[in-house]
Amino acid sequence: MKKAFYFSIILLVVFGCGRKSNFTISGQLDGGQGKTIYFNKLLINNDLVLDSAKIDHEGRFSFKGNTSSPTFYLLKLSKNSFITLLADSTENVLITGSYKNFIRDYKVKGSRGSENLRDLNNRFFSAKTQIDSLRNLYNSGKNNPGYALKREELNAHYNNIIADHTNYITSFVKRNPFSLASVYALYQKWDENSFVINDLQTMKTAASALYSVYPKNEQVIALYNNTLQFIKEERDKRLTNVIKNNAVNSPNIVLPDADGHVRELWSLHGKYVLLHFWSAKDRASRIVNPVLSEVYHKFKSRGFEIFMVSIDNDRAAWMEAIANDNLNCINVGDMKGSYQAVSNYNIQELPFNYLLDKEGVIIGRNLKGPALNQALSQIFK
Repeated sequence: MKKAFYFSIILLVVFGCGRKSNFTISGQLDGGQGKTIYFNKLLINNDLVLDSAKIDHEGRFSFKGNTSSPTFYLLKLSKNSFITLLADSTENVLITGSYKNFIRDYKVKGSRGSENLRDLNNRFFSAKTQIDSLRNLYNSGKNNPGYALKREELNAHYNNIIADHTNYITSFVKRNPFSLASVYALYQKWDENSFVINDLQTMKTAASALYSVYPKNEQVIALYNNTLQFIKEERDKRLTNVIKNNAVNSPNIVLPDADGHVRELWSLHGKYVLLHFWSAKDRASRIVNPVLSEVYHKFKSRGFEIFMVSIDNDRAAWMEAIANDNLNCINVGDMKGSYQAVSNYNIQELPFNYLLDKEGVIIGRNLKGPALNQALSQIFK
């Protein structure tokens, strides 16, 4: 009997985890009698009306919904009067406030996620209000004596407000990496082009944690994809810095060739060089190889070289591809992925190449087929 009981409990847990459960959102808004309130689901680029209700003579309203995980919803009085909720299954969310000042003075109980959103909104509104006040003072005092000193004070105050709120949001995300409220926090913006949080590590922590728990949530997917894009942009910036620090347009690469001889990219200064990243096991790379071989033999006597970097870890496959594809140019690789070279040149796909001039300056990128032949024909005309 005990075994049967425990087995039934296990079944309930297993089959109950993914099942949608009901929740309720109810409340009372003073001065809202007879008005319509809408219950919407918040999507990535818009919101979807799920239900609507007339607020009764006592200012009360109620909605029911079902979800299997925390989900963003809107309670909407009009286009510009709404609040955002983060409701989970089985929650009984209670909203109180006034119809006239719905956005600013509402209170929420019964939903930790929704309480977090309210706190995040209130803090952000307070910071924005202070910033707007400082801007007004800044603009109105331009013609007053001692304006330069006053401006310094205002700037210092402005920077403190920005720093305080940024630190709060960063701390919130780090404390709540598995909460969808962190998604909401990460998308707070001072203006159209300026997010409150610009710390990539904080974004990576939250995106990774949330994606591991909610891989099908569209807001989490959007955050995860945006984070990947920011990582790519950060790598691009890093490449630019490497280029600047080395005083040339292309970082050096020092790797062994197929015969075990160490070869350096910078030793080729004085020649036009196609720096080409590839893999013996990549079909697209193998399709391109015969074209590279043809181009190499066409221009090598005129001061052209190809420096191929393999990202393989299978030496036998690498050697076989070099022979079968008639690759007589320089071919290097450490058979461990050549990760440093790949990272330095921000390689995101294969095959990929850069065309370097005699000084090592990048003058072309990802040139293939006719585009490569045309570029070299122009150089060596």
